[in-house]
Amino acid sequence: MRSRYDVIIVGSGPAGIFAALELAKIPGISILLIEKGKDLDERYCPALNDTINCIPCNPCNVVSGWGGAGAYSDGKLTISTEIGGRLKEYLGEEESKNLIEEVDSIYQDFGARGDIYGIGNAASELGKRAAHAGLSLIPVMIRHIGTDCCRNDVLTGLKNFLHGKVDIKTDTAVNTIVTGKERVEGIVTHEGQRLNCTYLIAAPGREGVDWLSKEAFRIGLTVYINPVDVGVRVEVPATVLNKLTSVLYEAKLVFNSLTFNDRIRTFCMCPDGEVTLESTGGDDPVTTVNGHSWAHHKTNNTNFAVLVSTMFTEPFREPIAYGKYLARLANLLSNGVIIQRFGDLMDGRRSTVARISLGGVEPTLKIATPGDLSYALPYRYLKGIMEMLEAMDRLSPGVASPDTLLYGIEVKFYSSLLKLTAQMETEVHNLFAAGDGSGISRGLIQASASGIVAAREIRKRLGVKPA
Repeated sequence: MRSRYDVIIVGSGPAGIFAALELAKIPGISILLIEKGKDLDERYCPALNDTINCIPCNPCNVVSGWGGAGAYSDGKLTISTEIGGRLKEYLGEEESKNLIEEVDSIYQDFGARGDIYGIGNAASELGKRAAHAGLSLIPVMIRHIGTDCCRNDVLTGLKNFLHGKVDIKTDTAVNTIVTGKERVEGIVTHEGQRLNCTYLIAAPGREGVDWLSKEAFRIGLTVYINPVDVGVRVEVPATVLNKLTSVLYEAKLVFNSLTFNDRIRTFCMCPDGEVTLESTGGDDPVTTVNGHSWAHHKTNNTNFAVLVSTMFTEPFREPIAYGKYLARLANLLSNGVIIQRFGDLMDGRRSTVARISLGGVEPTLKIATPGDLSYALPYRYLKGIMEMLEAMDRLSPGVASPDTLLYGIEVKFYSSLLKLTAQMETEVHNLFAAGDGSGISRGLIQASASGIVAAREIRKRLGVKPA
């Protein structure tokens, strides 16, 4: 590893990988892709063993390492300008649409062969039924490739393609971004090594939101405060949602709570999937829940998140800390995450092992601790979640069954949005930001696309014509 590069990319998630793919086309360019987590082959989560609780690892192998959180994601490619990020706010509708289609094509070139969902008359009819239930169904085209295909085929193929074209350094965290005279100069690693560059792309992903926010404040960048999304992961028999998932794969449903008028949405629906753990927060980790589906392995359940979006008012500027605080309450109460039957929550009592075992839904996350979510989540959030599940029950009977399982809590740390140009450049010259960590994206496709946008601006400044 040399001491100076033309371009350094911080983070090897989809934004960083696709930036590297674009830049690697330039003859003679020197690129470093630096990642605090492990290499793809070394990423393993001990909590995937049903008998082991989250340790947690630092950094968490589920959300950090080559491939980013996408390596353990459900492998959903959201082919839409409306869902999955803010790309069209920077590029406009037409350019965003074209770039998203280009990114989807690249994923296919590297083995993403999943089926397309969410289009046609059947999807439109479901939208009408959702409206009658008091819900809004956002139409979106999705290509599902599965966790195993995403990791074993796509990300492995991308890594092999970049081998020899890009220096890849894993197990190396970046401590600070070095700037001077209003331009970027390089980075300093946690080990104290300084690496210089002409261009820097910060793409640390969801796990790096806290780090990037602190660095942005330190070097004087403008940071806008995004809403924090907090809620639970819901698990039901797969047959309950089959009429939705067979057509849409993931139903993007939005609900305005009756009591507080909060915006509540479903997120990351995983048909025939599993509820999983993940740890976020770096040196101050919290354990939260997530979910995924495999391409070649199915369970009897479907899971999805129900998240409440909260926009805070000044002078409060710590939504990430707030989300961590709530997650830590659940960790304190359960030594991990809490599981509760919906019926028990409605009746105001904690769940027990016996009540869950007698229910009609077998948990896929065996190590969750039966308890009471009302001790970890504010009443406002729980009330809205209960109201939304009852609305979903009108669309898909069985969602609000007493035996439906709720895991808590789930938090999405997307709470910082950097001030960026349409080329993804910050207020510091030649310092770019991309992906979920910058607040631009909330999914694989738009994260990847934002990395390409930053890389193409760098290519332009280097005087290299498009390929």
